[in-house]
Amino acid sequence: MKLLILIIYFAVLIGIGLYCRKNATDVNGFVLGGRNVGPWLTAFAYGTSYFSAVVFVGYAGQFGWKYGIAATWAGIGNAIIGSLLAWVILGRRTRIMTQHLDSATMPQFFEKRFGSSALKIISSIIIFIFLIPYTASLYNGLSRLFRMAFHIDYAYCIIIMAVLTAIYVIAGGYMATAINDFIQGIIMLFGMIVIIAAVLKSKGGLMASLDGLARVTDPAVTDTPGIFNSFFGPDPLNLLFVVILTSLGTWGLPQMVQKFYAITNEEAVKRGTIISTLFALVVAGGCYFLGGFGRLFSNQIDIEKNGFDSIIPTMLSGLSPALIALVVILVLSASMSTLSSLVITSSATLTLDLIKDHVVKDMSQKKQVICIRFLIVVFIAISAILALIQYKSSVTFIAQLMGVSWGALAGAFLAPFMYALYSKKVTKASCMVCFLFSSLLMVANIFFRPYFPTILQSPINCGAVAMLLGLVIVPLVSLITPKPEDQMVEEAFACYEKTAVVPLREALGRETTEK
Repeated sequence: MKLLILIIYFAVLIGIGLYCRKNATDVNGFVLGGRNVGPWLTAFAYGTSYFSAVVFVGYAGQFGWKYGIAATWAGIGNAIIGSLLAWVILGRRTRIMTQHLDSATMPQFFEKRFGSSALKIISSIIIFIFLIPYTASLYNGLSRLFRMAFHIDYAYCIIIMAVLTAIYVIAGGYMATAINDFIQGIIMLFGMIVIIAAVLKSKGGLMASLDGLARVTDPAVTDTPGIFNSFFGPDPLNLLFVVILTSLGTWGLPQMVQKFYAITNEEAVKRGTIISTLFALVVAGGCYFLGGFGRLFSNQIDIEKNGFDSIIPTMLSGLSPALIALVVILVLSASMSTLSSLVITSSATLTLDLIKDHVVKDMSQKKQVICIRFLIVVFIAISAILALIQYKSSVTFIAQLMGVSWGALAGAFLAPFMYALYSKKVTKASCMVCFLFSSLLMVANIFFRPYFPTILQSPINCGAVAMLLGLVIVPLVSLITPKPEDQMVEEAFACYEKTAVVPLREALGRETTEK
């Protein structure tokens, strides 16, 4: 029964990919869905790209164990900061200016906004370096679940997931991933609610579970009774860093911001904001809320031997076969949707920002799409190989690089991108300084971690600080570096003043006619 459900699920994904081939004939269609993607598809694509097996199995288990029920704050932060505020502050302006500048990737945006090919090349290299290990990490959360549900070796799980994702992404491009993300998002919403109810029921219900959690003590953490059932948990400061990294980080991740490039019109932005926020509240809030009860299963969990990734699978191992099948599909959905988003971003960036014009001159639309499709295969293969290497050996460097990739990407791009949408005073030098500062800081965190202050030895804390410092670095460096050319800046910001019935800063969409 479980295997049959998986086969049906895979068949639907591939069918959608083949159906969407007609929308993926040029770069705009393949990478952005023709900039004509509605609110539901965009909101679900945003949410499913946001939350993967890394969150459900890794972060939810680890932070739920460390902070108890207070870990739910991370999910609330993901909904309010990572979704609601991201859409409100970035959504409309990103859609308007990226179309005006005819940019399909974040590096293209930096090049055309600041008139600098160096910004495009450096940002492309940063994306290439840090998205690959992040992509590889998506496989990790599936290993224990597949072994628990199907007794399938992790290597086969990696290969199956990689091949199926490659088929529907290569065939249908962004539109195929958006439609599949919608289906996967429905599974994630429904599955999260059912799983939380089932796990809590196994411990006597919500109130009994909360009461049991209040009785848990861990002298290694604190002697305060009921700390894992408290409002802010045993370590509020480190929990705050988790909230900042996992919530504010989405503002600077290329695969997340790119969702705003493709949305269709003004009404879609407004509706997408609400849908995305509610999705994050249920899925992310549910993940961390569920993980907060992990210590109720401490008699079955050996953290020192099996690590934090064993917590969630152990909590779910006593469910019925049907619910376990639902869990596997839920986590598989989360991981495949994020994987598809990452490989499209990586391959489009490498093709449009490094290969086109710099390596291959006069690259036609057809050749660009072929190159993007080829690189999707390459990136998926590399990520699968990295995941297999980590699984088959004791290599830890890959895992460390996965941990810093989010902080490096968001730290490098968040401040330059956001300020560039709003301020005419931002300079290309300030962007370059932010790029280099954050990426080098996170690389240094890998190799020289013992020399960092104690609070910054955690890649999570270091990544959060990189993002916050970027918000200070860009305006400060902009004050002391050469100002951008007035004509170039005015041309970039002219998009907000184009009028139809009202300024585009108040309404956008294909239904209006520019004058």
